[in-house]
Amino acid sequence: MKRSYLLAELAQLLGAELRGNAEHEISALATLQSAGSADLSFIANPAYKKYLSTTQAGALLINAELADEFAGNKLVIKNPYVAYARLSAIFEFLRAPYSGIHPTAVIGEDCFLGEDISIGANAVIGDGVTLADGVVVGPGSYVGNDSVVGANTRLAANVSVYHGVSIGADCMLHSGCVIGADGFGFAPDASGWIKIHQLGGVQIGNKVEIGACTCIDRGALDDTFIGDGAIIDNQVQIGHNVRIGKNTAIAAHTAIAGSTTIGAGCTIAGAVAIAGHLTLADKVHITGRSMVSASISEPGSYSSGTPLAPTKDWRKNAARFRHLDALATRLIKLERTHGAE
Repeated sequence: MKRSYLLAELAQLLGAELRGNAEHEISALATLQSAGSADLSFIANPAYKKYLSTTQAGALLINAELADEFAGNKLVIKNPYVAYARLSAIFEFLRAPYSGIHPTAVIGEDCFLGEDISIGANAVIGDGVTLADGVVVGPGSYVGNDSVVGANTRLAANVSVYHGVSIGADCMLHSGCVIGADGFGFAPDASGWIKIHQLGGVQIGNKVEIGACTCIDRGALDDTFIGDGAIIDNQVQIGHNVRIGKNTAIAAHTAIAGSTTIGAGCTIAGAVAIAGHLTLADKVHITGRSMVSASISEPGSYSSGTPLAPTKDWRKNAARFRHLDALATRLIKLERTHGAE
């Protein structure tokens, strides 16, 4: 049930320094612009300092460098954004999932169902499935034969988990995602394309979040692998036999071709394309709309693509781009001629 918290309680929970009225009650989180007296807000970006003098927030999460610029109640903490993320869990108001197994759900044979599970209306659980304690399977979701879902993992409505998939504990799979569909494997033949049946599975670690309508293909022979703590946004395509390292973050509309390995602690921004059979080292950061066509062996930030420009200028630059190879060849010849003089 939704409730309010004293600032003293929140300070203790976060390990923050409380400056102000310890008995002030907070019932929600809000932005600096929209917050009222019962709301807690935060400032993590100095660009929002302009709102410190006008916000009506009952209290702020704020770091020590900015604390003196706000006269109201405050919880002073090194990283206000992380503190806000932690508190968002206790201020989220969700109705409890359906308790037990809905009468319209279909449960296969030889399944193991843990304690305190929830299986919603019209969900289908295949044969030989293991659902650990506290698992939630939303309405209309499907868990295929011989798949395993770890403790306290939640499948939202209309999630499709194919056969032979292993999902760890404390994961969140959002609506419409598809885990374990066939990878894009075909062999060319004179008669057309011969399908390569995908004999591997998918392994997903603990505390992984997978966004709506994201697809993770099963492996051709070995399993596709998603490491612990990875976060994957909506509408991401991950090809067969891809390996994603621990705590890597992938933003929406990214596509990763088969058999590529991405290290731990990487960030892949939106609409990035990564070719197949590559390796990206740990802590590689790819900016938006980049095309990755070669392996990356050193950590750091990498970019490609053409930045936005007025159309007239962009067309001129695009036309010149077509001539870069010829220009480079001419330059090399000139340098050789000049060097010989």
